[in-house]
Amino acid sequence: MTTGVLIREIDAHEFVRVWPIFRSVIASGDTYSYAPDLSMEDACDIWTTPPSRCFVAERNSEVLGCYMLHPNQPGLGNHVANAGFMVAPGARGQGIASALCAHSLEQARRAGFTAMQFNFVVATNTVAVRLWQRHGFQIVGRIPGAFRHAQHGLTDVYVMHRFL
Repeated sequence: MTTGVLIREIDAHEFVRVWPIFRSVIASGDTYSYAPDLSMEDACDIWTTPPSRCFVAERNSEVLGCYMLHPNQPGLGNHVANAGFMVAPGARGQGIASALCAHSLEQARRAGFTAMQFNFVVATNTVAVRLWQRHGFQIVGRIPGAFRHAQHGLTDVYVMHRFL
């Protein structure tokens, strides 16, 4: 399904290509805690300023998805990676998120991380939860009512973790 998908790192100058996906994902208010009015400049800073690294999945020069990889915590917690993933609405169900996750795990290993942790997986995002579990992540914590979901109101979030 993801035949012909190229995943590569981008810098701040190319973030404008990611922005339509980013904007559509945060506008829905159902998966990310970013405010729907987050500016492109602020999003770019979060996703491309070191130690954050941004990667895109492309097919025929079209950006289908992206992810950001960075240390989960500074200092004594910087051996654990964290990542965030976004897929264009029209590219969902094509294995893009799975390919991005596999790529991020390899990049994290290469960068010397020993584990990856997702701090804020919205419990109602069952597609993502199942996908992360297929990639070896376990739910290690639940935070009650931590997310203000656009349709469901206060919703639990999971902390998910796996060793690399």
